[in-house]
Amino acid sequence: MRIILITGISGSGKSVGLNALEDAGFFCVDNLPPSLLRALVATRMQDHGENLAVAMDARSADSLSGLPADIRRLKDEGHDVKVLFLSAKTESLIARFSETRRSHPLSHRLRPDQSPNDRPTLTECILHEREMLVTIEGLGHVIDTSGLSANKLRSWIRDLVETDKTPLTLLFESFAFKYGVPLDADMVFDVRVLPNPYYDIALRPMNGRDQPVIAFLDGQPDAAMLLADIRNFVEKWLPSFKQDNRSYLTVAIGCTGGQHRSVYMAEHLAQYFRGAERVVLRHRELD
Repeated sequence: MRIILITGISGSGKSVGLNALEDAGFFCVDNLPPSLLRALVATRMQDHGENLAVAMDARSADSLSGLPADIRRLKDEGHDVKVLFLSAKTESLIARFSETRRSHPLSHRLRPDQSPNDRPTLTECILHEREMLVTIEGLGHVIDTSGLSANKLRSWIRDLVETDKTPLTLLFESFAFKYGVPLDADMVFDVRVLPNPYYDIALRPMNGRDQPVIAFLDGQPDAAMLLADIRNFVEKWLPSFKQDNRSYLTVAIGCTGGQHRSVYMAEHLAQYFRGAERVVLRHRELD
C-alpha cells in the first residue's frame, strides 16, 4: 500500500495538504492518533485500498514517540511509506492564527500547576510544538509553507505525489535571500556574486525565464563557471543521497530578489538533470 503521512507544525497547511491528497485519490484520515496507524492500515488492506493519507500532529503528542518504529514496521511489511512534514516561520504562523482567529491546539493543554487563566501565549505554543515534533521532522521531506498560498501548496503536494514512485526526486528551488532561506532546503547555493540584471532598466521587469535575461547571463563567464560548479557538486553527491534512501533532495538557489539570477540557475540545473533524474522545479518568489 502507498501511505503518505502528513504532519508538521499547526497552522502550516496540513488541512490544505490533506485535501490535495484526497483530490489525488487518497483515502484520507485527519488527526489520527499514531498508535492507531497500523490498525488503520490493516483495515484498508482488508478493503483492498491502495492509497492512504493520514494527518497527525501535536494533538496526539502522547503517542508520537512510537511513530518511527511503526513506520519501520510498515516498510518491513512491504508498504511504501513517505512522510511530509509541513513547517513555516514563526512570524508566518502567528499571522495565520491571527487572520483566522483560531487558537493553537496546545493552548488548551494545561500543566498540573496551571490555572485556566494562565494559558501559554501563541508564541510559546509554537516553540513548544517545534520541540515536541523535532524527532518527527527528520523522518521525511520538509516543506516550508512560509508565504505560500493555499493553491501553491496544493500544487506542490500534487507534484510530489506524481513523483513519489521514483527512488529520489530532485527539487530545484529559486528564492530571494531577503525573504529568508527555505526551511526545506538540503543544499543552498548563493548566486548573488553574479552581475545583477535588476540594474538594467530594460531587464528589471523580467525574470530568469525571459530570453533577454538569459542572454545577459549567458554572456557572463562567471555565470557559466558557477553553474558548472553547482552542477558538478550536485552530480557528485547525488549518489550518496540515493544510497541514504532519501526520497527527496531539495537544492535551493538564492539571489537578492529571487527574480533573475536564481531563476536562471534553477532553470538550467533542472534542464540538465531532467534527462536522468526525476526533477521538480520551483520558483518561490515568482510563484
